[in-house]
Amino acid sequence: MSKPEAIPVIGIEVVPTKGGTAVFLVTQQKTMVIQVDALVGEALQGALDGKTAERPQSHDLMLHLLLGLDAVVVHVVIVDVKDGIFFARVLLGQDGPVARKLAEVDARPSDALVLAVKAKRPVFLAKSVLDACEDMTETLARLRKQA
Repeated sequence: MSKPEAIPVIGIEVVPTKGGTAVFLVTQQKTMVIQVDALVGEALQGALDGKTAERPQSHDLMLHLLLGLDAVVVHVVIVDVKDGIFFARVLLGQDGPVARKLAEVDARPSDALVLAVKAKRPVFLAKSVLDACEDMTETLARLRKQA
């Protein structure tokens, strides 16, 4: 069984909306959008801006726990979409003195994106997810002009 094709995300943009936050994921092929709640949208925007909260937030805690275990975020993949709900996987790596361990864990895409941005790790989309989503490139271009 072959691995599904993964498309790299080359840009992430956060746009507040009335009901939460729109997260635009930009690829070479097209741009797609995921709706997230406002708090995670703020955390993602803060991570993109390189801001550090006065007190550690949940995503900071996750990264500190990984650091304590000598583990890192390798990358994040948005793996599926069903009925408008997106699913993600976070690949974690740990280098030991004898062997290297890898683990994949399920995550909400919004949390996975914040982790990837904070850890400066790549984000990918399964080609099937990108194919299933409407191209939002023009919508993002319009929103940029309005800002």
